[in-house]
Amino acid sequence: MNTEKNLFVRARECLMLNEADDKGPATHALYEEWIAGELNLDPVDLDDVTEAGTPEYVRRVSPRNLPKRGFTTPEGRATLIHAVTHIEFSAINLALDAVFRFRDMPADYYGDWLRIAKEEVEHFFMMRKRLRDLEHDYGDYSTHQGLWDTAVKTAHDPLVRMAIVPRVLEARGLDVNPGMMDKFRKVGDDVTA
Repeated sequence: MNTEKNLFVRARECLMLNEADDKGPATHALYEEWIAGELNLDPVDLDDVTEAGTPEYVRRVSPRNLPKRGFTTPEGRATLIHAVTHIEFSAINLALDAVFRFRDMPADYYGDWLRIAKEEVEHFFMMRKRLRDLEHDYGDYSTHQGLWDTAVKTAHDPLVRMAIVPRVLEARGLDVNPGMMDKFRKVGDDVTA
């Protein structure tokens, strides 16, 4: 068995990378390897993942200990952009975990989640660039691990995972996007919108 070219081994490796500057290119490479047909789906025994790779400089706190986010000040807008940036980083981990964790799914399932992981990388770097444009960066504010904690709680069943994480939690995020975009436009921040 060629574990070097095993999808599950490679997805786990990407999942465990802490730094976005490592995780992003590795995730893109994984997607390209999949598209090229270079990865096998051979059964493989791997250690479980209960803590996905996240930069050590990103402070994680309880959701109730997060600062208030608002649109009335530049600092408030930066904290909101930071929160979205963290959601995008978490979404990379969630997509990679959906590939790594559930090893008896159809090939199309893996292709879809690898494409999503690649897209989430792009979203993360787009939001991080915006933070940097505003003289902030990922890690400047505290975050919480609500999405990842839910992924761990739903690790026992792919149907439960898909019902709870993408179809409820991530969908809620999509529902609030139009309102956030309007609020950014109202304060004159069309770039973020």
